[in-house]
Amino acid sequence: MITAGIDCGAKNTKSVVIKEGKILGKAMILTGFDQDKSIKDSFESACKAAGVMEKDIERVGGTGSGKNSIKGAVMVNDIKAIGKAAHFLFPGAMTVADIGAEEGRAAKLDGKGNSVDFAINEKCAAGSGSFIEAMARALETSLEELGALALTSENEIPMNAQCTIFAESEVVGLIHAKTPKNDISKAIHDAIAGRVVSMIRRVGVDEEIVILGGVACNPAFIKAVKTQLNIDYIKIPDDPEFGAAIGAAVAVSE
Repeated sequence: MITAGIDCGAKNTKSVVIKEGKILGKAMILTGFDQDKSIKDSFESACKAAGVMEKDIERVGGTGSGKNSIKGAVMVNDIKAIGKAAHFLFPGAMTVADIGAEEGRAAKLDGKGNSVDFAINEKCAAGSGSFIEAMARALETSLEELGALALTSENEIPMNAQCTIFAESEVVGLIHAKTPKNDISKAIHDAIAGRVVSMIRRVGVDEEIVILGGVACNPAFIKAVKTQLNIDYIKIPDDPEFGAAIGAAVAVSE
């Protein structure tokens, strides 16, 4: 059976084509204002990368904040999608966290990738990728440079703000206090890691933790999560931003 998963997120729309447990192709397009076009372009590009015709796709799973715009798809909720993805990518995984552009979520899994408990951080941008992007703008640096700077600091500077607007003001205050940029960057990463770690602890920390979502590509964030959880290893797949799309494709194949 050939299935596809489409994750229409706030920032990017990702599509994945899977056949018999193997990823054949994937594509990512900026979501933008026209969700319908982003979904269509992403799906067509994934099919092309997989070398299959759209008519060959037997089932399509849709997930993400824009999932209701994915015509003809079976709706897969976000928690189920990340659980199925974690189990597909790392069969022994029992805890998964997914950090997207606008929200974060974590789930405790059974042996088949089904969620038995979950936590969502959807009311606060401080637990999402948009928080790091906003802080990078405040420090007038790129996301890549922000992460690299954080890795050069060993100092602890707590950020108490739970809102991006107030956190940005706090960063400005640190700048005016002549705080080194690498220390501010580390404080930013520690802050978002703290929100994510809080969710993971709520569902239960397991030895095999998987992190999905674009923020998983940031080594400073991953280091901060490891430090706060006091663990040495976190499982991160190649292209972690495709996690939910993979899970949606897996879910409709069962």
